[in-house]
Amino acid sequence: DDEAEAIRLANATEYGLAATVYTRSEARADRVSASVVAGTVWVNCFYVRDLETPFGGARHSGIGREGGRHSFDFYCDVKTVCERTVLFTGGDTGSGSSAE
Repeated sequence: DDEAEAIRLANATEYGLAATVYTRSEARADRVSASVVAGTVWVNCFYVRDLETPFGGARHSGIGREGGRHSFDFYCDVKTVCERTVLFTGGDTGSGSSAE
C-alpha cells in the first residue's frame, strides 16, 4: 500500500521537524498527519503557519516548541522556590532575629 509505505519511510528517520502531505482526500490527510512523527505537518501547502501556534520538531529535530504561549515556556527557565517563613506578630521572639 503506497500510503503505508510513505508513512513507514517518513518515520524511518531519527528526525522529524516537519512533513508535507499532498492529497485530494481529507480522510487520507487526517490519517497520514496523525501517523507521521513530525513537529508540524502541512497538508497541500508548505510553510504556511500561524505564528500563534507552536512550531518545533520531533525526535532529534528542533530544540523545543516556540510560537504563541509556547514561546514563553521555551525561552524561560521556570523555577519553583519554596521558602519557610516565620510569622512575626510584633513581639520579641527571643531568638535574636528580626523581620526585614
